[in-house]
Amino acid sequence: MIFSRTSQYAIQAMIYLATQPSGKRLLSREIAQSLGVPSPYLAKILQDLSRGKLLHSSRGRCGGFSLRADAGKTSLLDVVLLTEGARMDRECLLGLKVCQDETACPLHRKWKPVKKEILASLGSVTLTRLAQAVQSGQYRLADLPLALSRR
Repeated sequence: MIFSRTSQYAIQAMIYLATQPSGKRLLSREIAQSLGVPSPYLAKILQDLSRGKLLHSSRGRCGGFSLRADAGKTSLLDVVLLTEGARMDRECLLGLKVCQDETACPLHRKWKPVKKEILASLGSVTLTRLAQAVQSGQYRLADLPLALSRR
């Protein structure tokens, strides 16, 4: 399962925000610059995440985006379901309009258990855990040199 660019940017931004001190607000352009992603596109994604109750958003001089108090418990599945919608669970791998157990595509029976396992894996990984792994240097968050991503 390959996520849309929107989901990829949303996940990166949420993990990046989870690496910040609690309550710290960042402008969307700061986040975009740190991740090396287009700022206008990320701004729209962050607004959607805010409307989805995963982020705080505030305007004004001290405005910006920050994680909600309980967002550290947010799983990757929560983020992906918000950005991809219900299609994540229902969409056919081959793109057929109707693909269910009764009217299955040729890959349905092989793909269904794999998809179920992927969804379960996404549900078991929290932003806090991913942020800790990034901060420890175990994983990179962006395709930027390490020195640039720690500014």
